[in-house]
Amino acid sequence: MSNLIAVELIATEIFEVRGKKVMLDKYLAKLYGVETKRLNE
Repeated sequence: MSNLIAVELIATEIFEVRGKKVMLDKYLAKLYGVETKRLNE
């Protein structure tokens, strides 16, 4: 059941911009458990 909650939380961070699904870097960093600056390196 915790897996379903995680999927729902991730789905709330996905946005649609010009017909494409995107995630902001700060949400991806949180998902991977790293700092945003490390994700952008």
